[in-house]
Amino acid sequence: MVANCDQLGKILHSSILPTAFTEQGALMASTVLRSATAIQMSIYIVRAFVRMREAMSANEVILRRLTEIDKTLLMHDEGLRDLYEKLMPLLEPGQEPERRKIGF
Repeated sequence: MVANCDQLGKILHSSILPTAFTEQGALMASTVLRSATAIQMSIYIVRAFVRMREAMSANEVILRRLTEIDKTLLMHDEGLRDLYEKLMPLLEPGQEPERRKIGF
């Protein structure tokens, strides 16, 4: 299968649009073309697609983990803010109680 890459703005007004093979198109080309070079190139293309898919799934895992860390940090921020608000009155110098004067 050949996909049309018409989203490229720079060559939008070109008379010939670029085309690219999908993973399934590379497999189809390897079955139709019988030369050793064509078979090697189609295997190379399929391996590239597999690596791209693995990289994208790794990015999803990393993004999901970063989201979890962000939520945890927000919860910790709220807890620390509450603790700070409760400790601040204790750290401020308080008024000394009035002492009775000795003498007249």
